[in-house]
Amino acid sequence: MKKYFLEYIAFLDAALADPDTDYARLMRIHKEKTRYFQHERFVHLFVMILFALCTVACFLVIAVTELIMLIPLTVLFLVLLIPYIAHYYFLENNVQKLYKYYDTIAEKLPKEDL
Repeated sequence: MKKYFLEYIAFLDAALADPDTDYARLMRIHKEKTRYFQHERFVHLFVMILFALCTVACFLVIAVTELIMLIPLTVLFLVLLIPYIAHYYFLENNVQKLYKYYDTIAEKLPKEDL
């Protein structure tokens, strides 16, 4: 996903630097890609929240019942949660960048094409 996103950002930079760019077409492509990345961000938010809840639930069960055999499961949830947080952070920050690209493209479009 990171590679795909970074390739798309490079495509946008190249398109914005090209004086012959069809900005109406670029805006349609950009809106579609932005929706795709927003959906991806939402799915990862949902999965990250589920892993966080499972991690907290395991911590609570261990604290209340002192079941030592749940410690490996809790560690597994924690190990999986950390990359999910990092990936969600990447998606969130870069979707924010897409909004700035939207504004840049919109400035170059005639008003009737928005």
